[in-house]
Amino acid sequence: MAGRKYTRSEVVSSVAGKTGMDQQNVRLVIGCLLDDIKAALIENKIIELRGFGTFEVKVRKGREKARNPKTGEPVVVDSHGIAIFRAGKELKQEVWNLVGDDKP
Repeated sequence: MAGRKYTRSEVVSSVAGKTGMDQQNVRLVIGCLLDDIKAALIENKIIELRGFGTFEVKVRKGREKARNPKTGEPVVVDSHGIAIFRAGKELKQEVWNLVGDDKP
Protein backbone atom coordinates (compact mmCIF):
# COMPACT_ATOMS: atom_id res chain seq x y z
CA MET A 1 0.00 0.00 0.00
CA ALA A 2 3.02 2.28 0.03
CA GLY A 3 2.53 5.37 -2.06
CA ARG A 4 4.87 7.30 -4.29
CA LYS A 5 7.97 8.80 -2.67
CA TYR A 6 7.83 12.49 -1.77
CA THR A 7 11.40 13.78 -1.89
CA ARG A 8 13.07 16.60 0.00
CA SER A 9 13.25 18.69 -3.20
CA GLU A 10 9.49 18.26 -3.69
CA VAL A 11 8.90 19.39 -0.10
CA VAL A 12 11.13 22.42 -0.70
CA SER A 13 9.22 23.32 -3.88
CA SER A 14 5.86 22.92 -2.15
CA VAL A 15 6.81 25.01 0.90
CA ALA A 16 8.38 27.69 -1.30
CA GLY A 17 5.18 27.88 -3.34
CA LYS A 18 2.97 28.11 -0.25
CA THR A 19 5.08 30.70 1.58
CA GLY A 20 6.48 32.80 -1.25
CA MET A 21 10.01 32.22 0.10
CA ASP A 22 12.74 31.37 -2.37
CA GLN A 23 13.73 27.72 -2.59
CA GLN A 24 17.27 28.34 -1.34
CA ASN A 25 16.00 29.72 2.00
CA VAL A 26 13.39 26.96 2.35
CA ARG A 27 16.07 24.34 1.65
CA LEU A 28 18.24 25.92 4.38
CA VAL A 29 15.38 25.95 6.93
CA ILE A 30 14.38 22.35 6.22
CA GLY A 31 18.03 21.26 6.39
CA CYS A 32 18.42 23.00 9.77
CA LEU A 33 15.23 21.38 11.07
CA LEU A 34 16.39 17.91 10.06
CA ASP A 35 19.88 18.54 11.47
CA ASP A 36 18.36 19.61 14.80
CA ILE A 37 16.14 16.51 14.93
CA LYS A 38 19.15 14.30 14.14
CA ALA A 39 21.31 16.02 16.79
CA ALA A 40 18.58 15.67 19.42
CA LEU A 41 18.20 11.95 18.66
CA ILE A 42 21.98 11.47 18.93
CA GLU A 43 21.76 13.11 22.38
CA ASN A 44 18.97 10.62 23.24
CA LYS A 45 16.31 13.34 23.44
CA ILE A 46 12.66 12.88 22.50
CA ILE A 47 11.37 15.25 19.80
CA GLU A 48 7.64 15.92 20.10
CA LEU A 49 5.88 17.77 17.29
CA ARG A 50 2.30 18.18 18.55
CA GLY A 51 -0.30 17.13 16.02
CA PHE A 52 2.32 15.32 13.95
CA GLY A 53 4.26 12.81 16.02
CA THR A 54 7.23 11.92 18.17
CA PHE A 55 10.76 10.90 17.24
CA GLU A 56 12.85 8.98 19.77
CA VAL A 57 15.59 6.40 20.15
CA LYS A 58 14.78 2.93 21.44
CA VAL A 59 17.36 0.30 22.38
CA ARG A 60 17.08 -2.99 20.55
CA LYS A 61 18.51 -5.88 22.57
CA GLY A 62 21.38 -7.83 21.08
CA ARG A 63 21.19 -11.50 20.17
CA GLU A 64 23.70 -14.32 20.34
CA LYS A 65 22.12 -16.45 17.61
CA ALA A 66 21.29 -14.22 14.66
CA ARG A 67 21.94 -15.11 11.02
CA ASN A 68 23.17 -13.07 8.09
CA PRO A 69 20.20 -13.28 5.68
CA LYS A 70 22.45 -13.27 2.59
CA THR A 71 24.92 -15.95 3.63
CA GLY A 72 23.08 -17.81 6.37
CA GLU A 73 26.21 -17.44 8.50
CA PRO A 74 25.58 -17.14 12.27
CA VAL A 75 26.46 -13.72 13.71
CA VAL A 76 26.32 -11.99 17.09
CA VAL A 77 24.32 -8.76 17.15
CA ASP A 78 25.11 -6.28 19.93
CA SER A 79 22.48 -4.08 21.56
CA HIS A 80 21.99 -0.91 19.53
CA GLY A 81 19.80 2.16 19.22
CA ILE A 82 17.15 2.60 16.55
CA ALA A 83 15.31 5.79 15.64
CA ILE A 84 11.53 5.41 15.73
CA PHE A 85 8.60 7.64 14.85
CA ARG A 86 5.20 7.43 16.49
CA ALA A 87 2.41 9.27 14.71
CA GLY A 88 0.45 11.78 16.77
CA LYS A 89 -3.31 11.61 17.30
CA GLU A 90 -4.17 14.09 14.54
CA LEU A 91 -1.92 12.39 11.96
CA LYS A 92 -3.34 8.97 12.87
CA GLN A 93 -6.88 10.25 12.34
CA GLU A 94 -6.00 11.80 8.97
CA VAL A 95 -4.46 8.61 7.53
CA TRP A 96 -6.82 6.11 9.20
CA ASN A 97 -9.02 5.57 6.14
CA LEU A 98 -6.30 5.36 3.50
CA VAL A 99 -6.82 2.02 1.76
CA GLY A 100 -6.03 0.54 -1.62
CA ASP A 101 -3.62 1.60 -4.33
CA ASP A 102 -5.90 4.21 -5.87
CA LYS A 103 -4.85 6.94 -3.42
CA PRO A 104 -2.23 9.45 -4.61
